[in-house]
Amino acid sequence: MKNIHPVFDQILGRQDKEAILNQKSIALWFTGLSGSGKTTIARHVEGELAKRGFFTQVLDGDNIRSGINNNLGFSEEDRHENIRRIAEVTKLFINCGVITLNCFISPTMKMRSLARSIISDKNFFEIFVDTPLDICEQRDVKGLYKKARAGEIKHFTGIDSPFEEPRNPNLHVKTHGETIEHCTSVIIDAILPIISLRNTK
Repeated sequence: MKNIHPVFDQILGRQDKEAILNQKSIALWFTGLSGSGKTTIARHVEGELAKRGFFTQVLDGDNIRSGINNNLGFSEEDRHENIRRIAEVTKLFINCGVITLNCFISPTMKMRSLARSIISDKNFFEIFVDTPLDICEQRDVKGLYKKARAGEIKHFTGIDSPFEEPRNPNLHVKTHGETIEHCTSVIIDAILPIISLRNTK
């Protein structure tokens, strides 16, 4: 690190950019099993926020792995590195005043704690998208559970790799028996007081 000289103190700061966007930035961290509805719900939340004039960015597992993290596999080490890089990118978005919606299984408390430590506790809003495994398997929109059951995919979360449920998420959204609209509304109601500068002027 000898020849690295950060210039964070010399560039336009987060508060300046939040003022331009008229919003407070935050990381919404959607965690849950594959097929639980993380990205689907996040897309709807993004749409509702856009209607209200908020500027957002959705970061999705498949999108990230097709780009910045396309050199990573699914070993425990690579999955941790995947989350570390995502958290660092999210931190940059937050410093630009952007409300960032992160949709990642992030199956262990250790991974989520890593993300939280990088992003910072005050900027990290954890949303547990709680959908029973059997419902996720019934959906199996990507065919991944079928492959995991057949042994074609190893270390698949929920099948032969554990998912550690968050103990104290900021928001616990149980999707079974609920509509997308209801889940979206619950999240919007929870985050509006946090992200809005409009109510404080």
